[in-house]
Amino acid sequence: MTQDGYTGVEVAPFAAAEQVSATLGSLAEALLDHRTARYPLAALTALNGRAHADAEALFTVRPAGAGHTHRAVHRLGTVLAAGTAGPAAAPRSTSAAAALLARFGGGQVRGVTPGPEGLSAAHFELPVTGEVADPTLRPEFTAALAELASGRQTRLPAELATGAGAEARLVVPPVFHPLTAPDPGADLAVHLAEVAEELFSGTGPAERRDFAVLGATLADLTAAAGVSFAGLSALTVDGRPSDASLVVSLSRHAGPIQVLATELATARPNAEVWTVLLPAGPAAVLVEGRSVPVPGRLAADGLRHWAVSSVVQAFVPLPDGSTVLCVQLATAHRQDWELYTGVFAELLKSVQFAWDGVAGHTGAPVAAQPAPVAPAPSVVEAAGAAVEAAAVAVTPSGEPEPLRGTPVRIPPPDFNPFAPTATPAVEPEEEPVLKGTPVRIPPPDFNPFAPTATPAVEPEEEPVLKGTPVRIPPPDFNPFAPLPAEPARAEEAAPAAPETSPFG
Repeated sequence: MTQDGYTGVEVAPFAAAEQVSATLGSLAEALLDHRTARYPLAALTALNGRAHADAEALFTVRPAGAGHTHRAVHRLGTVLAAGTAGPAAAPRSTSAAAALLARFGGGQVRGVTPGPEGLSAAHFELPVTGEVADPTLRPEFTAALAELASGRQTRLPAELATGAGAEARLVVPPVFHPLTAPDPGADLAVHLAEVAEELFSGTGPAERRDFAVLGATLADLTAAAGVSFAGLSALTVDGRPSDASLVVSLSRHAGPIQVLATELATARPNAEVWTVLLPAGPAAVLVEGRSVPVPGRLAADGLRHWAVSSVVQAFVPLPDGSTVLCVQLATAHRQDWELYTGVFAELLKSVQFAWDGVAGHTGAPVAAQPAPVAPAPSVVEAAGAAVEAAAVAVTPSGEPEPLRGTPVRIPPPDFNPFAPTATPAVEPEEEPVLKGTPVRIPPPDFNPFAPTATPAVEPEEEPVLKGTPVRIPPPDFNPFAPLPAEPARAEEAAPAAPETSPFG
């Protein structure tokens, strides 16, 4: 099946988790108000810019095995672990809702009186499904998300014992209040009661009861959708309230990430889809606007209305080759979109995998080291050969299948989405090779009978002499010949004048 409002290629494995995200958006719109206890903004951004923990630190938390676990780790955040091995825990919506009603003293929940069969999500017109919003309402692909497309080294998956399957671990900001139990064996009713008392510490028991019971009715939905973590945040940003939802799930989907990105872009033409490279390996990131219905049963005025949410999703294939980690964040506060996408990008950088080395599907084993995937610009732009080769690689031999979807353009590894567009250099034209005998064409006033003019000779410039002048003797020079006598000086040769006396 496809989601309401979407057409084209089906992306069914992720539709159920996206329905959980839309339902959390309805709960946030209807239940979180000015009376809600809210964290300061610094609690959301405290982990930004820190070096992410390595696999040894993340995997010291108890293994997830079947299902999931999430534990608060000091100075690290909430460490979430989701595994593929073993059966999932049985849903327990009805029993958890009944236990919460008994704890909070019963009574109506949003105008609904519990019957003998208890309360379920259907009593509150839940779950809801988001629909594609107007294309003009699509949020931007922020710089924090685009930075994920830059080249980086990928981590090898940590080793697990044979039969343990594959696990994904990541660090979730502690401001997200989880509606999912910390682990499959935890008491969901006790957990939700504690979350409700924290979120609505300044209100009466009715608000806590409504939030906890509504959260309990979603347990069946989250379990069936493979959701490992579903949480809501309540913040104060610049003196005003702000909230967001975060959903983390595992879904079965085989094939290269380029093929998945193509399916997403084709099924959702109003979305922007990029392929990026995380430390955990290649991933697809989708940004779109969704219209989420708020049922009349939840609305304060009893009237059904719609809220527009900005959504970012990341799809990260696990090393077993058949499972995909899906992380999605949504908020109705568009003015805080850049803030939330920055936190989302840091969350994706913390993702790490572990694997027992056994491929999750028939065929060739999946390589332990994911091959680096070059970052790509929006895959809604058509390209060709790279995606066709990837699609052919997953088609069984002997069973050719026509390619479908939108081709994806894969840029070179040094792609920089923010670099200015370079002006192509103009190659100088090569001079043509002339053939034949060259011919001189005379000017129009040429006279073949005119006497040939002697070209004027330009006087040569005297060279500038340098150095000490030297006299060169004549050929008959005899250095031993006597020197000629010098002529007498005029004053010596003349006779002396007689002396005269003044007295005569």
